[in-house]
Parts: sequence; structure tokens; C-alpha cells
Amino acid sequence: MAAALTPDAHPATALAGEWAAHLGRDRRRSTHTIRAYVAGAHRLISFLGRHRGEAVTGATLRALDAADLRAFLAHRRNEGLANRSTARELSALRGFLAFAAERAGEQAVIPRVKGPKLKPGVPRPIAPDEAVALAEDVAAQAAEPWIAARDWAVLLLLYGAGLRVGEALGLTGAVLPLGETLSVTGKRNKTRVVPLLDKVREAIEDYVQLCPYPVGRDDPLFRGARGGALGSDIVRRAVRGARARLGLSGKTTPHALRHSFATHLLARGADLRSLQELLGHASLSSTQIYTSVDAAHLLDVYRNAHPRA
Repeated sequence: MAAALTPDAHPATALAGEWAAHLGRDRRRSTHTIRAYVAGAHRLISFLGRHRGEAVTGATLRALDAADLRAFLAHRRNEGLANRSTARELSALRGFLAFAAERAGEQAVIPRVKGPKLKPGVPRPIAPDEAVALAEDVAAQAAEPWIAARDWAVLLLLYGAGLRVGEALGLTGAVLPLGETLSVTGKRNKTRVVPLLDKVREAIEDYVQLCPYPVGRDDPLFRGARGGALGSDIVRRAVRGARARLGLSGKTTPHALRHSFATHLLARGADLRSLQELLGHASLSSTQIYTSVDAAHLLDVYRNAHPRA
């Protein structure tokens, strides 16, 4: 391969920037999704620049063939990219290539490249007592009472209302005073209404009373130690520490609390359509995966307990 060119040397880099704006404005993708998708586009542009030894333009992208795309995916696999991440990156790049063609007024012709085979994943929820123990342990490690109340409230919100971490941390003071339901803005800026259990509401109210920072309508509800918006990395780091201290599975993550919310509701008779609305899933197929969870859990119990499993 030829020497690498700087990103500014590739006209297609500006096209990736336009795609980012399109994803946010027209497709209503989340900031996290846009960042991940555009990073993949930049990686493709950089790879093609080295692979071909020339500046990459929109015309280069529109002329991309299956061999070029397979070479890029092989390069990414050699970097250690897992099957699921490879499939996700390939899907994003197809969108980028289609956008490049549309911007030039051409019909998109995407190279036919098969993605890696994926085994259907089954969410791994955690038991109710483990969810509570996790939240208690995280809160117990806090340096100040108001931070303990904050961490307790955030984790109860994930488990008790099924929110994604980003959704919980995206809440503002506009949700106050709390009622029996909570309006949540999820992926693609879609808003849904979720019931708020008494214990969850009380936990949030206790935190707000103890929080040393004012919580105005436009202020983040959950604050970091210095007063800024609480970051998702802090929540994930706290959960990693707690699961190590409690000896819980490595799959015990903040998102696993959302899985637990869904699984426990389904086990208690919730119908899939209602669960889909509560979780904010765009399609029912995303919700149907939870019907496999109970069977998967029973199989785990069998394998661990049966002497000849």
C-alpha cells in the first residue's frame, strides 16, 4: 500500500460530514449512532487512500466494487473486529455509499458483499435481588450522600422503567415535578411515556432534594460531581466495580437492567405490543427476542445443575 494521505487530502471526507448532518437532521439518528457511522466512513476513506495511493473522492466511492469492500472488511477483521461489529459497520457503509450516489444524482449500486454469519443473541437479564444489590453497592461507594442518592436513582430508573442509559442521563429538570408517568426521548428522537413506580419516583425526588446544584427546566437532571451532566462512562465504571465486588457475571451491565425490566414484565404476562411501546423499539422483532430469554435461562440452570449436562 502507498503512504497514507491526511484526511483533508480526501474530498470524500467532506462528503462524510454531509452524511453526518443528514443522519441527524433527516434520519433522526442519535449522536452516538452518528459518531459510530461516520467513524466507519472515515476508516473506509482512509483505507481506500492507502489501498489505491490516491485521494478518495465521491466518484471513488460510487465506483467502489465488491473486491474493494471485501478488502476493507478483511482489514478490519485483522484489526480484531468481531462478527457483530463487522456486520454493523458493513450496514453503515452501505448507507454511506448510497448517500454518496444520491448526492451525485445517481442511482445507488451497492457492491454485493455478504456480511459475517451471526448467531442470534439472547439478552441476559439479572435477577431482581441482584439488581437491587447492584444499585445498593454502587450507592455505598459514593463519596457524598447526594452522589449515593443519584446513583441509586439512576440504576433504579434503568431497572424500574426500562430506560437506556442515554435516555436516563438525557432527562432534564423539565420532568419535575414527577408524576405517575415519565416522558422519555429515545432513539431517533422518538418520545414515549413510561409508568413511574413509586420507589423509582421517590428515589429521584430524594436525589433532587440532596443535589447541591439547581435543577432548572433546561438543566440536566442527573449531575456529575462538578455540576456538569453525568456521563455514561461514570455509570458503566461504577457498575463494573460493583459486579466485581459482588461476584456477578460480566454480562451485568447498565443495559442488562433494561433487559431485566423487559424480561420480568413479559414473565408476568405483559403482551409484546405493550412491551414494545415501553421499550421504545421501532419494530416488534426487536422485542420478540425476549420470548427466548426464559428458555435460555432454564437451559443455563440445567447445564449448571445437571450432573450429565
